Amino acid sequence: MDYRLLGGETLDEYSVLMSVYAKEKPDYLRQSIQSIFSQSVPTNDFVLMCDGPLTTELDAIIETACKSHGDVLHVIRLEKNQGLAHALNIGLRECKNDLVARMDSDDIALPNRCELQLQKFQEDPELSIVGGAIDEFEGTPQNIISHKNMPETHEELLRYARLRNPFNHPTVMYRRSAILAVGGYPNNILHEDYALWGYLLLSGAKGYNLPNTLCYMRVDSGLYRRRGGFYYLKQAVKLRWQLYQLGLYTLPSFIFVTIGLTFVCLLPNPMRRRVYRSFLR
Repeated sequence: MDYRLLGGETLDEYSVLMSVYAKEKPDYLRQSIQSIFSQSVPTNDFVLMCDGPLTTELDAIIETACKSHGDVLHVIRLEKNQGLAHALNIGLRECKNDLVARMDSDDIALPNRCELQLQKFQEDPELSIVGGAIDEFEGTPQNIISHKNMPETHEELLRYARLRNPFNHPTVMYRRSAILAVGGYPNNILHEDYALWGYLLLSGAKGYNLPNTLCYMRVDSGLYRRRGGFYYLKQAVKLRWQLYQLGLYTLPSFIFVTIGLTFVCLLPNPMRRRVYRSFLR
């Protein structure tokens, strides 16, 4: 398949950017890598960042993938774990193509994920980022527990960004040049993806979310536990204060979201899980 913009730019060439660290489960990594190499429009550049030393089992999965896809899979190993934002910023500079599909090491991309995103970039050459919906599952992708759709048009996601993260990070395909132009992923805060989207939108970049499910995303009880407590609340409010100062948030929206965050973060974990599944999906 050969997708082209009006100016002749070929859009069937895109990079994939993934980061993995020692605590990932080998089978999850294997399934995630396999889903990328099963895309209906294959990538010619898969950058896999190893964020610090990995386990023997993870290294074995990577070695097997390199034997099958060594001409496409480029493995970059960092001496020590320094966090997702740091690894992704290094990986971005290593990507060969301007269009980059983000992928988490424990999620599963649907076979037509990247094809749908390439088509959208072809339809609208002004786009800098295209995301989509996710189906969250426990155990296997057949056990879907929730669906997370996102606002579709640029105007809708701008309004939504004043309340919540406007993109499902594991689904996005973006222009590398646009991300680097705003400084890449911020390193000093917990919600590096939300901060990046805020900087990107404030720079005038245009975004879109496909209504299609693009990825199956693993969830477990730890997900909801990590989204609670005073530290998470402090970091979440800190980010939103920064976005308010930059002009993305209005004062009323900042106050409203801070009250909501305080309520959700301080709930017991079982209740927070219920709130996420019932009202935040």
